[in-house]
Amino acid sequence: MINLSVFNPKARPLVGLDISSSAVKLVELSGGPKEGIRIERYAVESLPRDAVTDGNIANLEAVAETIKRALRRMGAGVKQVAMALPASAVITKKILLPEGLREQEMEVQVESEANQYIPFALDEVNLDFQVLEESHDVPGELDVLIAASRKEKVEDRVAAAEAAGLKAVIMDVESFAAQSAFDFVCQQLPNTGKGAIIALVDIGANQLNVTVLRDGVQVYTREQAFGGHQLTQDIARHYGMSTEEAEAAKRSGSLPENYASELLRPFMDSLALEVSRALQFFFTSTQFNQVDHIVLAGGCAVISGLAEVVGGRTQVDTVVANPFTKMQLSSKVRPKNLMADAPSLLVACGLALRRFD
Repeated sequence: MINLSVFNPKARPLVGLDISSSAVKLVELSGGPKEGIRIERYAVESLPRDAVTDGNIANLEAVAETIKRALRRMGAGVKQVAMALPASAVITKKILLPEGLREQEMEVQVESEANQYIPFALDEVNLDFQVLEESHDVPGELDVLIAASRKEKVEDRVAAAEAAGLKAVIMDVESFAAQSAFDFVCQQLPNTGKGAIIALVDIGANQLNVTVLRDGVQVYTREQAFGGHQLTQDIARHYGMSTEEAEAAKRSGSLPENYASELLRPFMDSLALEVSRALQFFFTSTQFNQVDHIVLAGGCAVISGLAEVVGGRTQVDTVVANPFTKMQLSSKVRPKNLMADAPSLLVACGLALRRFD
């Protein structure tokens, strides 16, 4: 059994390693909450097509080689990493447990409760739990979050890290990692987002994930099949390119003048419509009837003008996520490059912040 804690890191220092469907991202932070956190270095390296599909590592060798390239680009000497699983690969459930239990007693209770919610034998999963706080609803009880994932999901990511010469010491959940970095993002908002209902919209290559938070607490989440790869496919069809050529042309900005009006703007309009629909689902399935701010993250968030298009469609104040706004920068980090990459580094930043937990 691989003994990885989902919530409680035991080793420092470490680097945040995020493996998405389109890229590997590494972030190293230093300092601390008291003296200030500094971003030492980071790297983003594109993955070959279909190396990761639906959150699963389909080509271990290709992923490991991409991690190695990112490490060389970053030049970090740290070998321990915090990684994360997609939320779709993890079953989470908040339960109540009596106060005063010893850790071993709590583990027995957690396993008993987990049997009710996990559709697999417990010896087939990695299971962990975190005590959140005293229950506001039931005196004498604790709110406890349990998380479980099939062992092979964890083992695949650990194997990719090991093949690149790294040691995974933390296995987190992508949505939890993003929330860890979200406090820094909220510093961009009026009154640092206190009391506000904020929709974090992470737009990846294939998925659009919407997480709604109030005072840092998740109140809603939704995943939709829409992402930047759709724009790549549109480019390939329109200009008669291969998918790889289209992706390269999109990243380099070397497309014809009519690209912005004929392909990019319709894509932004479609994306804004997807965000609007996600918010409507939020309103109809919860007691909430408004969102105060939208924060865009993920690779697509850097598209020029996207925040304005989404804000215009939803009539909600919309900004692009930058968790590094209040952090110091080392001499190795170029502010202009970081500004462009920051929205896609949210999860990696949250993972790197685990060294301070």
